Amino acid sequence: MPWFIWLPLSLLAAFLLVILLRAAMFTPPRQQRVSTEAIELDEDRLVLSLQAMVRIPTISYAEEGRANQAQFDAFQDLLKQRYPLVFARCHFERVGKNGLLFHMPGKSSTAPSVLMAHYDVVPVDAHLWTHPPFEGLIVEGELWGRGTLDTKCTLMGILEATEALLNKGFVPKNDLYLSFGGDEECLGADAAAIVATLRSRGIRPAFVLDEGGAIVNRIFPGVTKPAALIGIAEKGNVFADITAKGKSGHASAPPAKQAVGVLSRALVRLDKRPFPFMLTKPALELFDTLGRHSTFLYKIIFANLWCFAPLLNVICKSSGGELNALVRTTVAQTRLSASDAYNVLPNEAKAGLNLRLIPGDSKAKAQKRLEHIINDPAVAVSIEKGSEPSSISPTEGAAWERLQGAIRATYPEAIVSPYLMVAASDSRHFCAISDHVYRFSGLPLTRAQLNMIHSQDERIPIALLPDLVRFFMRVMAGC
Repeated sequence: MPWFIWLPLSLLAAFLLVILLRAAMFTPPRQQRVSTEAIELDEDRLVLSLQAMVRIPTISYAEEGRANQAQFDAFQDLLKQRYPLVFARCHFERVGKNGLLFHMPGKSSTAPSVLMAHYDVVPVDAHLWTHPPFEGLIVEGELWGRGTLDTKCTLMGILEATEALLNKGFVPKNDLYLSFGGDEECLGADAAAIVATLRSRGIRPAFVLDEGGAIVNRIFPGVTKPAALIGIAEKGNVFADITAKGKSGHASAPPAKQAVGVLSRALVRLDKRPFPFMLTKPALELFDTLGRHSTFLYKIIFANLWCFAPLLNVICKSSGGELNALVRTTVAQTRLSASDAYNVLPNEAKAGLNLRLIPGDSKAKAQKRLEHIINDPAVAVSIEKGSEPSSISPTEGAAWERLQGAIRATYPEAIVSPYLMVAASDSRHFCAISDHVYRFSGLPLTRAQLNMIHSQDERIPIALLPDLVRFFMRVMAGC
């Protein structure tokens, strides 16, 4: 056989051998079994606590002054009634407008921890709900109501765990703070005020835990086990406007170039040219962790991203959704406005965009890229407001091990994995004072339940509540 035939064939065979060997060796590390003690709880009490919280409609609005402050005051009064030991043993203060900050002194103050939740909820269209959103009804084992998943359940879990531990004489190893915001759904000024308060006192938390990932099934190609996804970073959240100017006048004699047409062409360009594919640390660690539990075909891809990253880009781009959001800055076209009348030409047409920035991107870079893609001097791009991507927290060390241990003790069947949180939370503010900020809600949730968040018919199976509380008790025991 001539060399110009056998040499390419040999190289191809060597390439395939390397690919297959790497896939065969791409196996999960051996995990030691976590020993746990049984934790008995008054399960009826947990349901009653969450019911009482849901029945107070703490709705936050983007418009200043629209929220009903009496409901937020009533919610705080409810907490005092249900958690007397928390208020007796912790120093409590109201920070900002409705931020609640509890400080439980520990045996040391060198490595404090913060557990977070928010108790405001998004508005509802009550007529779309099967059951009323603020009555806390239990139907076929599920507690219905706005906030049952986002995130009054988390707040209940933290406070029930704290009350139960204090009843046993618990004193944490290090200072423990509980931080509850009342405006997370409106960019989180309460959380920012709490961070400013802690910073002014020289407090730098060694561990922060907020809402975020859940325990989910079949979220990753080729993986059948449930995955406990811990957000080690979150994307930036930016609002942008693109505006095309026109000449107003009567619609009977339209000009050759109309503002709506110019704007439409700009939107089509944005739709056809997504932001570039980027494999950040959270995505790489997710693929490495869950990929080791996938089928052999997918192991070939995830064990060899040096070769198959372009293929992964195609898969993510074509599938869209959260998988695509893990690997690029996304642009959602959310608002449109032009003329108010059929027979009047608008003097401008405007579109509103919501960009979610991947770590490594920035508001300034995103604006330049939008302008580059649109490439039309007749279209103006402006960034209205928003947040940069958060810093990335480590996946080794005491803080990570504590969180991973609490998850494995409570949900032993779950694969614990880092991931990039594509939504925004109050935790981003804490990145200014802590290098160890994690986002995990402590619940197993189905795809249908995840889709209920911010939608109608939000509800939670009451069978999930005891393990939620046990999870937070185990987290606190390591603080």
